[in-house]
Amino acid sequence: ILLADPVETDVPRGGDAGVISVLDYVKSGSDDTLQTEALQRALDEASRTGKTLVFPRGVYRTGTLTVGSNSRIYLAEGALVKGSENREDYPSDGNRPEADHINNKANYSDNGEFMTFSRLLLVDNAENVRIWGRGIIDGSGTVIRAQGKPANLIRIRNSKDVLIEGVILRDPAAWNTHILHSERVTVRGVKVLNDFAVPNTDGFDPDASRDVLIENCSFDTGDDCIAIKSGRNADGRRTGLPSENIIVRDCRMKNGHGGVVIGSEISGGFRNLFVERCTMDSPELERVIRIKTNDCRGGVIENIFVRDVEVGRCKEAVLKVNLNYEPEERCSRGYFPVVRNIRMERVHCGESRYGVLIDAYADRLNVSDIRIEECRWDRVPEGNRVIGQTRNIEYRNLRIDGKTVE
Repeated sequence: ILLADPVETDVPRGGDAGVISVLDYVKSGSDDTLQTEALQRALDEASRTGKTLVFPRGVYRTGTLTVGSNSRIYLAEGALVKGSENREDYPSDGNRPEADHINNKANYSDNGEFMTFSRLLLVDNAENVRIWGRGIIDGSGTVIRAQGKPANLIRIRNSKDVLIEGVILRDPAAWNTHILHSERVTVRGVKVLNDFAVPNTDGFDPDASRDVLIENCSFDTGDDCIAIKSGRNADGRRTGLPSENIIVRDCRMKNGHGGVVIGSEISGGFRNLFVERCTMDSPELERVIRIKTNDCRGGVIENIFVRDVEVGRCKEAVLKVNLNYEPEERCSRGYFPVVRNIRMERVHCGESRYGVLIDAYADRLNVSDIRIEECRWDRVPEGNRVIGQTRNIEYRNLRIDGKTVE
């Protein structure tokens, strides 16, 4: 999954005009010295002046850091921003909750006001931010999660025009990168390496955000590689902000609950997903495309377009639509979601239990207009399975185990 990187062409040099070095603020190389305050001063200066802040080779251990507008941050090869192993160095921000609802249901209430989370790097109410290079941002997630403190590696919140490029993002204690209430965010050429044993470690989570491009990235995660969200239950319905216009292309997915997933926190709805030219392969990858929601959530999910995807194998299904996700969840029910207009073209999968797997409602028609075209799926012992009411499910030249499916 760690493929050769292209040659870097945009490498800032110390001493160049418009460049400052983090070594003017901190000492590098001491893995046991916390340098949060000094690093924050360097970041603030970079934001104030618009100069590029360079992290040379070395170890920079820190708690939560905030990145402001007009920040340009370059991590050289061998630079390691290493998250503290003390949970107290990651204060919760009092904002919207994420993740971990599976294992911490006691922290949640019916009105959507439940546990908030922290993060290592926060891009907050910012514009024109670039983080790039060949360095590593490491959340010490395995240690922090053992202390009972879920924490994102990066949160981009209420921000615009953000680019993350080339770096390695590894070992968060919860979702790797949470893109919340933001727009025009690009993640390019990034390697996501999460501990498979740490729960709820998604890769990228666009949440009530729009115009997001994820390209040429690789994923090895403990949960969904990419999970699109728009708020959970009353919280999402209150804000009423959908996610929309998300492109995923030329990416590589290895371990994970799903390659590209919508939900389950999707109460604000979602529209317009474009997935193309991706490869996926792992005995621990469970689904290729997955929609997971329930009648606690509500919302409309529509316009899902997938083409030219090559899958070696996945555990469960190439396409899974589940309207009955987490049936034991405590919530106010009766907010029935709608899923419509899905197109899959030229998707090849070498092995899966199911091809299409749909779990819809028996008493109402909320899933419609799905077309599978020019696809070939091999070693699929259960074939396609559709439960509940659906309309206009169409197979055009779909071959499963060598046989055309009508």
